[in-house]
Amino acid sequence: MARYLDVHPDNPQARTIGQVVQALRDDALIAYPTDSGYALGCQLGNREGRDRILKIRDLDERHHFTLMCSDFAQLGQFVHLDNSAFRAIKAATPGPYTFILPATSEVPKRLMHPKKRTVGVRITDHPVVCALLGELGEPLLTSTLILPGETEARTMGWEIKEELDHQVDIVIDSGDVSAQPTTVVDWSEGYPEVLREGAGDTSRFE
Repeated sequence: MARYLDVHPDNPQARTIGQVVQALRDDALIAYPTDSGYALGCQLGNREGRDRILKIRDLDERHHFTLMCSDFAQLGQFVHLDNSAFRAIKAATPGPYTFILPATSEVPKRLMHPKKRTVGVRITDHPVVCALLGELGEPLLTSTLILPGETEARTMGWEIKEELDHQVDIVIDSGDVSAQPTTVVDWSEGYPEVLREGAGDTSRFE
């Protein structure tokens, strides 16, 4: 059964955040709130966690995983950015966007798109996520919690606890979050292409 942790949305309790980070280091899979719905997350090196995410969401190996990064400097370690991408993405983050970019050698091959060698990256300003990433010291391997047959991200922790009780290890609840998933922008070919319209304004990339 999943542990259900109530975390303050603006001032996350350091002790609880520490417990979650220790669980992540012990290969836990968590469901956690972001600025655009809930997401599933685990450590980059957690092979089983990656497979569990694919199973929960009923996705295949071509799924674009996302690295939830603490800041732009960390993001730059994991993806290649040309000058135009650098300026545009820096201006749009933190925010409800996921950017698909060529991965650097820092990204494990199993997390890249098998043919394109790309990976998604994201920076949020949600206080709970910022606290988790600050304590963890590395990005979270993550995927929006959209269940098979649904189009919107889950938004309520208790509902996730009920439905995925035996499929995740921890559910973090910090109150209501937006149901709109991130806007996904593919920049892997050197120009922006909006793949999914979500919470982020697309006009800056048109």
